[in-house]
Amino acid sequence: MSYKLKIAYDREADGRWIAEVRSLPGVLVYGDTKPEAAKKARVLALRVLADRVESNKPAPASQEFTVSLACSR
Repeated sequence: MSYKLKIAYDREADGRWIAEVRSLPGVLVYGDTKPEAAKKARVLALRVLADRVESNKPAPASQEFTVSLACSR
């Protein structure tokens, strides 16, 4: 299975970066730099997707970074 997810960025007045995957509720993180925020967003998105797979919940349809999961039986 493969998911494409888009990360949206914004910058706070204090200089911190916000990264959010809007298609996955709750995936919103802060980082001191944009790359740090992106990394944290990817990590959290993977955790949320893993939880959805484990709980048999549907995955979102979206864009940008791709996650491919392979299962062997």
